[in-house]
Amino acid sequence: MACYILSNDNRYYAAIEADYGVVPSINSTNRVPGVRLSATQERQVRRRRDKTGSRSYRGEGAGVRRLGGFQLQTYLLSRASGTVEPSCGPMLRSAMGGETLTYAGGAVDAAPSASEVRTTNAHGLVVGQGVAFGGEVRFVSSVMDSHTVTLNVPFSVVPTAGSMLGGTVSYRLGRLPKSVSLFDYWSPDSAVQRIVRGAVVDEFRIRLNGDFHELDFRGPACDVLDSASFSSGQAQLSMFPVEPAVETVMAQPVPGHLGQVWLGSVPEQSYTVTEAEFALRNRVDLRVREFGAPTARCFAPGAREVKFGFSAYGQDTASAHALYQASRQRSPIQVLLQLGQQAGQMLGVYMKSYLPEAPVFDDRENRLLWRFEDGLAEGTSDDEVYLAFA
Repeated sequence: MACYILSNDNRYYAAIEADYGVVPSINSTNRVPGVRLSATQERQVRRRRDKTGSRSYRGEGAGVRRLGGFQLQTYLLSRASGTVEPSCGPMLRSAMGGETLTYAGGAVDAAPSASEVRTTNAHGLVVGQGVAFGGEVRFVSSVMDSHTVTLNVPFSVVPTAGSMLGGTVSYRLGRLPKSVSLFDYWSPDSAVQRIVRGAVVDEFRIRLNGDFHELDFRGPACDVLDSASFSSGQAQLSMFPVEPAVETVMAQPVPGHLGQVWLGSVPEQSYTVTEAEFALRNRVDLRVREFGAPTARCFAPGAREVKFGFSAYGQDTASAHALYQASRQRSPIQVLLQLGQQAGQMLGVYMKSYLPEAPVFDDRENRLLWRFEDGLAEGTSDDEVYLAFA
C-alpha cells in the first residue's frame, strides 16, 4: 500500500444535468482527460455581534450557506472522427449554451468562387456551422441555397468536383448556459472521491502558442459532495456513484504552435501572431440568497462578454496598416482562429464582428511587438462567436 495518494491516479468525468444540481449517471464515455480540476466549497460565515462576555470565537452554528466553485483545465485533444463530440463537450455546452450541430460531410459538386462551395446533395448547413477540408476548418457565413454556401474564409486549396468535405461538431451560443456535474475520482477506490454538482461555466478561455493548446473552464457550483461525508438523499442520490470501468486514454494533445490566424475586414492570414487568448464570460449569478436556501437553487446569466487579445509583430505592410487603422477607428473586423492542422485535431473559433483595441507598442525585443489587449466581439442575437471541431 502506498504511503500517499498519487496525484496522477486521478480521473475526471463530466455530464450535463437534466435538472439543476441533480447528479446524472455517467459511463466511460463521459471521461474528460484533463490537467487539473480544482473544486472548492466556501461557507458564508457571518460575523456575530452579540455580547458574549469574551473575545473568543464561539462558532457560527449549523446550517451555514455553502457556495461551490470549480476550475477545469484540459488540452485540445485528438479525436477519432470529425462528428464525434470532444471529451470536453459537456463543458462547451455549458459555456456556449446553444445547440450542438453535427455535419457528416459531403461530396463537392463545384466551387463557383474561392469562398463558395456547392455540394452534390443538400448540405443542411446553417450560418455559423463549421466545415472542413484539406486540414482546414471554415465557417458558413451565408447559405445561398440548399446546395451552396459561402465561407467566411476560403480554403487554401479550393475544393474541386468530387472532393469530400470533412465532418464537424459545431457549438453555438444560447440564451441560457447549461449546468453540469463534474466527477473527481482517485485511486485507490477507498480514497475520498468528489462530485461538483450544479457547475456552470462562467469563464471559458483558449490559449494559443503554448506547449499545447489549452482550454480552461471555471465558474460557480451548487455544492461539492464527497464519498467520506455522503449521506443518502443528497442530490437525490441513494448512494455515492461508483466510478465507471476505467479505460486507457489514447488521445494526444495538439501542439500549441499548430494552426492559423485570419484577421481583417476582408480576412488575411497572419503569420506574425506570437500569442493570443480567447475568453468568453457568462457573468453567472447563483440563486442562493433566498430565504430557506442553504445551497444554490438555480442560476442566472448576465450580459455576455466575448474577448480576444493577441500580440503580433508590427510590419510595414498594407494588411498591418489596415489592422492598426481598424483598431484606432474601432472598426469591426473578422477573426478566425484554427487550432491544429489535421482532421480529428482541429478547433475553429469564428468572430464575425470583433472590435480591436489600439495596440500597445512593445520595443523590448529586436522587433517591434504590437499588443492588442482584450478587444470585444459584437453580436445581435447570440452570435458573437462560433466554435467547430473537425
